Amino acid sequence: MSDTTLPFRNPTSETVLARRSLIALAVLGMALLVGAPLLMVFAEALAKGLGAALESLGNRDARAAIQLTLIITAIALPLNAMFGIAAAWFITKFDFRGKAFLITLIDLPFSVSPVVAGLCIVLMFGANSLIGGWLVAHGLPIVFALPGIVLATLFVTFPFVARELIPVMIEQGRAEEEAALTLGASGWRVFRTVTLPNIRWALLYGVLLCNARAMGEFGAVAVVSGKIRGQTATMPITIEMLYNEYLSVAAFSMAALLTALALLTLLLKTLLELRHADALAATRRH
Repeated sequence: MSDTTLPFRNPTSETVLARRSLIALAVLGMALLVGAPLLMVFAEALAKGLGAALESLGNRDARAAIQLTLIITAIALPLNAMFGIAAAWFITKFDFRGKAFLITLIDLPFSVSPVVAGLCIVLMFGANSLIGGWLVAHGLPIVFALPGIVLATLFVTFPFVARELIPVMIEQGRAEEEAALTLGASGWRVFRTVTLPNIRWALLYGVLLCNARAMGEFGAVAVVSGKIRGQTATMPITIEMLYNEYLSVAAFSMAALLTALALLTLLLKTLLELRHADALAATRRH
């Protein structure tokens, strides 16, 4: 039997033409799928000039939608940060039965449709439900009001902070916290001086992702808000309403503003990754 040895070939030794072709294909795909739609949004917003775009954004309903979106985001971010830290701490620092089930619950918003989440909130807190009826009777409505929109936003954005923190805290282990406790530090001091500095960049990264999703959420918010113009209509909902009314300049101006906020969030995330790549390595491996 003859000994035939195949020549060694480096799997990354593609020709220059092949590499450039793949890069060109990737760039073309990104340009068509991402770049072109974004450019069209800004082009349509400025179709009648910058003045018309700014005038549409200065409309009372538009200002109300922008203000409502910013308020909801400002409420959701710190709450999700606290919930995410608490969930990640409980999962990574303690051993208990049902830990895998708890992690599955945290991931639930990733798999459940936002529309279904909105319907669940309506069923639980709507005026026809036991809890919702009592709240409405006492002047504390949840559905078709700010609290319902906040609840819907919290549900769909909850996993982002927790899922960024869990792998980082698992990798860091418990040794530093246990050493601090042994030296007599209180639980709050251990968290403030040991845990928080170790997770601060992953926490900030998760908050940025949560911010982007909170501002752009449509499905769950559309169900629980009632789409009341000037009251419960957020920026994404207002965009849909304006577009359906053939007010294209106003719709795309609002869309351009929302896109600009998203791009700003993306820029902050990119700068964070560039400056603190080592601290975020654990989140990348997850």
